[in-house]
Amino acid sequence: MYDFDLFTIGGGSGGVRASRMATQFGAKVALAEERYLGGTCVNLGCIPKKLFVYASEFSDAFADARGFGWTVGERSFNWQTLIANKNREIARLNGVYEKVLVDNGVRILRARATLADAHTVVARGERYTARYILVATGGWPSTPELPGRELAITSNEAFFLPRSPARAIVVGGGYIGVEFAGIFHGLGAKVSLVHRGELFLRGFDNDLRRELAAEMRKREIELRFTRRVERIEKLADGVRATLDDGAVLEADLVMFATGRTPNTRDLGLEQAGVTLDAEGAVAVDSYSRSSVANIYAVGDCTDRLQLTPVAIAEGAAVAETLFGGSPKAPEYENVPTAVFSQPNLGTVGLTEAQARERFRAIDVYKSTFRPLKHTVSGRDERAFMKLVVDRETDRVLGCHMIGADAGEIIQGLAIALRCGATKAQFDATVSVHPTAAEEFVTMRNKS
Repeated sequence: MYDFDLFTIGGGSGGVRASRMATQFGAKVALAEERYLGGTCVNLGCIPKKLFVYASEFSDAFADARGFGWTVGERSFNWQTLIANKNREIARLNGVYEKVLVDNGVRILRARATLADAHTVVARGERYTARYILVATGGWPSTPELPGRELAITSNEAFFLPRSPARAIVVGGGYIGVEFAGIFHGLGAKVSLVHRGELFLRGFDNDLRRELAAEMRKREIELRFTRRVERIEKLADGVRATLDDGAVLEADLVMFATGRTPNTRDLGLEQAGVTLDAEGAVAVDSYSRSSVANIYAVGDCTDRLQLTPVAIAEGAAVAETLFGGSPKAPEYENVPTAVFSQPNLGTVGLTEAQARERFRAIDVYKSTFRPLKHTVSGRDERAFMKLVVDRETDRVLGCHMIGADAGEIIQGLAIALRCGATKAQFDATVSVHPTAAEEFVTMRNKS
């Protein structure tokens, strides 16, 4: 009756996972991608950004080496080498995604696809019918309306700059803004971060936000909170940004990291009857089904958690629901996440504020200390850890950390929270010594 059982629009993490799993359940599947396989994460997000973070951390390593007896000689950084090696790795991953799809029998269409109706997709001028359609088109950086906005870049362009900036203005207080402020600083730039809120990283635990701001200021990253850029002007040797308080900042570049918009424009969704919210996100139910019964959506084109592992989980759930005989709704409780700031930030579970709203009484444990490494390196950097506990059941509700490898550490703690671990069980766990992570099982004093 249909050309395909499932037609996926978008070759990012969520779309690829759903398509691959659907074929394993016996479905006939096609996937259309107009840009590059792997989506934002592989090409313009998590992967290249983490590679940039690694590159920027060497400046700290060189500085810290002296305290451990190393003499580090003349050194230099070549931006073009980093870009070339990053591009090579991304190309390899693009090939991995293609192989996964081909090996599982998914038909790949390298083209933009749009909906003609609820069961018909148009790509490369051809019409294809499908029993189910999955929209997995991700998001795209958005920039504020202001004079000179065309002179600024977004994270998309940051991965392909011809040279590393000596002066950078980062506008925005989310993951991307905070991480790129650290990246540019680590690569030698003088950095100003401008954010309209009183603190960056809205939605994270307030102690984490304050502690990270303090650590970034120690690194001489200028933080201008409660400020907006009003206009940008071109200079002979860069750009000038004027803020709403009249302050003027000059730099080699201004980078907007002011949010992402669902990439749903001109896909034909409205004509097919799919309801979009005010931001253009596909409105879905708990099973990722849109207002049209046979059209589903996952990932950043919906208004849920914009994290790659979440999109993958959503895609897997759609495949199981439609073809696996086991309807499954994604779970959004206790999703761990990390911000690859410098130092790193990791978190899982409820913030203190969220816990106070949901539970009658909670206990909070905090620890801040100088990591062993920096007792010798001489770096003025503090690690911070925090546990939020339900007083009535003793269950750990949230784990939060700032410090080296926070993301690696939080992943393990996410398993504990998933299993409903109690503070007593944390306390009874033998620590790995000497590590920073052991602090999570040795905290005894309530704050």
